[in-house]
Amino acid sequence: NPDAKDTSHLEEGTKMTTETSVDVTRIPRITHDEATAITAVENRKFGEQLRSLGPDDWIASTDCERWDVRAMAAHVVGGAAGQISPREFVRQVRTGRPIVREIGAKHWWDGMNEVQVRERSDVSTDELIAEWDTNSEKARIARNKLPKPIGRLPLLNLPEPVGRQPLTYLFDMGFTRDVWAHRMDIAAATGHPMDLDATHDGRIVADIVAEWAGYFDEPFTLELTGPAGGTFTSGSGGETVRIDALEFMMILAERTEGTGLLQHTLPL
Repeated sequence: NPDAKDTSHLEEGTKMTTETSVDVTRIPRITHDEATAITAVENRKFGEQLRSLGPDDWIASTDCERWDVRAMAAHVVGGAAGQISPREFVRQVRTGRPIVREIGAKHWWDGMNEVQVRERSDVSTDELIAEWDTNSEKARIARNKLPKPIGRLPLLNLPEPVGRQPLTYLFDMGFTRDVWAHRMDIAAATGHPMDLDATHDGRIVADIVAEWAGYFDEPFTLELTGPAGGTFTSGSGGETVRIDALEFMMILAERTEGTGLLQHTLPL
């Protein structure tokens, strides 16, 4: 596909793939306790990425319209601040509601995200990093304090194909997926390799594949190459797709378009 984005620079060892295929229905989904541990690792990796950026990296454009790398980092940092305090979360939502129409967006969280960016437009990159270092762990701890009865409430109405979900969908892995996806975006924008390993990043990717495959009834074999990849099957026969794991994730997150099996997307 001549229009496909070249993501070869995002990861090292992209020719590596697993030899054993895994039935998507047998992938154990990430539990609350596992999500807590994964979040700690992802927070560390994101902080390390921010500290590795040079002046030109911070102003690089990303695949997310309206945001350069600095704005994307401000969104992630601001998101952590909202996770620490329910009052701050509600404030960001309310402040962002009129901004949704202003920026031509569709969802309330688009306005909230824009608030996070605008309110940090005058701080230095060192201050952004410092805020992340301070608040990311506080946010992780705060998310663990969500009462289980409240967490089970189906209060989230997310874009298709996800639809109605309990709060735990967001508090367990949703926020962490967002950080991971933007770490991928920053790597793509700056041309720096993304820090990937099978234990952490491969687990996130496999969990996303399991959820993604559950939203449509179509047999396939999916070979994802690279350190975070693997070979996944659903049913018998069907389309076989071999693709870089990060290119696959870019398509799922609608950073670029896919065809055939890869027409099915999943908001990260």
